[in-house]
Amino acid sequence: MKKHSLVLLLGIVLSSCAGVRFKGETIVLNTNNEIMPALTSAQKNQWALLDPLRDQIPGMSVKRAYSELIQDKKGEEVIVAIIDSGVDITHPELASSIWINKGEIPNNQIDDDQNGYVDDVHGWNFLGASENENLEYIRLQKQEEIGSKAYQEYEEKRREERNKYKSQLANVLFIKEQLPVARQQLLTALGTDEIDLDAARAISPITPELSNAIRLVAYAQDAEITESLLDKALKQYQDALDYHHNIDFEGRSIVGDDPDNFEDRVYGDSRVNGPEGANNEHGTHVSGIVAAKTVGIAKGVKIMPLRAVPNGDEYDKDIALAIRYAVDNGAKIINASFGKSYSAHPNWVQEALRYAADKDVLFVHAAGNDSENINPDESPNFPDDFVNGQEIADNVITVGASSWEYSEDLITSFSNFGNVNVDVFAPGYKIYSTVPGGGFERFDGTSMAAPNVSGVAAVLRSFYPNYSAAKIKKIIMESGVPMYAKLTLPAGEEQHNPFYYSKTGRLVNLYNALLYASK
Repeated sequence: MKKHSLVLLLGIVLSSCAGVRFKGETIVLNTNNEIMPALTSAQKNQWALLDPLRDQIPGMSVKRAYSELIQDKKGEEVIVAIIDSGVDITHPELASSIWINKGEIPNNQIDDDQNGYVDDVHGWNFLGASENENLEYIRLQKQEEIGSKAYQEYEEKRREERNKYKSQLANVLFIKEQLPVARQQLLTALGTDEIDLDAARAISPITPELSNAIRLVAYAQDAEITESLLDKALKQYQDALDYHHNIDFEGRSIVGDDPDNFEDRVYGDSRVNGPEGANNEHGTHVSGIVAAKTVGIAKGVKIMPLRAVPNGDEYDKDIALAIRYAVDNGAKIINASFGKSYSAHPNWVQEALRYAADKDVLFVHAAGNDSENINPDESPNFPDDFVNGQEIADNVITVGASSWEYSEDLITSFSNFGNVNVDVFAPGYKIYSTVPGGGFERFDGTSMAAPNVSGVAAVLRSFYPNYSAAKIKKIIMESGVPMYAKLTLPAGEEQHNPFYYSKTGRLVNLYNALLYASK
């Protein structure tokens, strides 16, 4: 392994009339030297907040920013809208940070502030009692005439997807069934209460059964496979078959609206956590990355939960209206940890993005988890801010996911990329945050990278309230630390320089962003 070294560039930081003055040394990495840390359990739970210089972990220098720059300084309150699956607003780490609509009297069944939403004390649930949904291409297939060319193209894709998920489901079932058997075989062969793989490999003679058991247990350990993780995978793949790619499933009628009529806006309810028993795990995790007391990035922020992302693809109408709700009710940042490959009404969302830009609201969007290039004319990821090859708004920042190894594998294997449609990368691998019921878990995804950037943006907007959304975007993009010199293509073997994967070739860094904003 190469010895890690860092080059420090002394920055002379001047005070700014727009906000607080910060002084420090800008972090610049030697992009040919690797950081491949052996993280402790505690470091794994906070790696995205750590510093590539002080901690030798390629996080966003959040803790360093607080200890060396922010200290006891206090900025203005910033509202961050979380358009997602719903949020557990009672989580102890989040409860005190949930936005309150002071113009609304709770539970009186009256639209007190006359904004069109009754009892929207903490936000709005655009899905009502709905939970599961098709993917958009299935909804589009249903609108085509059976036997038409378009219908057949969608049908071919549907069959491929269902076959893929059937295979994945079978693989996970095999691991779930065989892993306990393999572990017991090793314990019996070793005559111990704990599995020592090195000792197991030294057994002689070794049977084919023991050899297979060693391989399976070693794989499970390397991948950190747990019973809970297997159960989640089983649900994910079963849901893909039951709902996402099932042309016979219909989940919208319970909402009571016409999703293809943008003027039909009286629907949904105020249950931002979703209906009883709803899966709001994703939105709760995303919210915690931004604002949780102990593991979040931004202090003094308020989370505005907007439930508009079902278990399946979101509807364009819900997203467009959620964006407008966030803008009209004071959000300065919108986190959008969702996306899809097809869009029935992209213009509705694009007009909402323009509206947000006109009202100076930053929109932070996850790049997606398909290992694809999402540049124009490549693999689309909606919503996007490009129409006919032109960027329509200056307030959208799209985020890819990075890992905790500063090496050729810095970009996660699942992250989308593209030097036109992806702006920056941020931590999105095994991110530790809040889940419903007061707990914490580690999740992967650009869904986690986006709120890491939203949290950084919230800190910047707190201390620099006069800076526009476009200027905050520029600061985040230009202040990041450079990525490793040669990066492996997600889910591939080719290598390219960082500017192949994003506009900036950079990782977001709060410490540098505060210094940059001060200049």
